Amino acid sequence: MNFYIMTLFPDMVMQGLNTSIIGRAAEKGLLTIKAVNIRDYTINKHKKVDDYPYGGGAGMVMQAGPVCDAYESIAAECKKRPRVVYMTPQGHTFNQSMAEEFAKEEELVILCGHYEGIDERALELIVTDYVSIGDYVLTGGELPAMVVI
Repeated sequence: MNFYIMTLFPDMVMQGLNTSIIGRAAEKGLLTIKAVNIRDYTINKHKKVDDYPYGGGAGMVMQAGPVCDAYESIAAECKKRPRVVYMTPQGHTFNQSMAEEFAKEEELVILCGHYEGIDERALELIVTDYVSIGDYVLTGGELPAMVVI
């Protein structure tokens, strides 16, 4: 199985997943994990990925462009357009049956949000599943992504 984690903090994810059982499985070639830095797909010279919500509203959201471009770079590596799991407190609570369903995928993309979330236009274009790991809010989707993997 191939995991792609779309994140603003690739080092955080990779350091956590390259240890213990998951790290040993990756070393044996049983799975691969690639952290894709969304900032690499921004056209802003300061690597800025946040902006005001399209149509107004409070807070800042991750821009649609870099998120969609990062996904397209992943999709280009895959045999078919991969399933995208967006980690959000508003999603369906992660459970064993969901884990079993995800495990059947050859490739799985996990999208980690920050700020007030991700521009809705990007979510409508690429996200197939909205998943939560519990009824609480974290600073981002990286820890939930590691839980799912």
